[in-house]
Amino acid sequence: MGKCMITNNIRRLRFERDEMTQQQLADKVGVSRQAILSIEKGNYSPSLELAFRIAQVFGVTLEEVFTYEGEPD
Repeated sequence: MGKCMITNNIRRLRFERDEMTQQQLADKVGVSRQAILSIEKGNYSPSLELAFRIAQVFGVTLEEVFTYEGEPD
């Protein structure tokens, strides 16, 4: 299986929302600020449920927050 990477636009979306802090986003989706930081940096991939909650906070689709980039086998 090839290498895959999930990238995200969380930081950009936070700043487009009146410079929402990581803590404010974390509170809205029910996780720690450190979890949001790890997701933003690409060190952690969120569960599908958490990914949908994040998208819902911003009022956008899942694809507008996260992008899956896989290499062909």
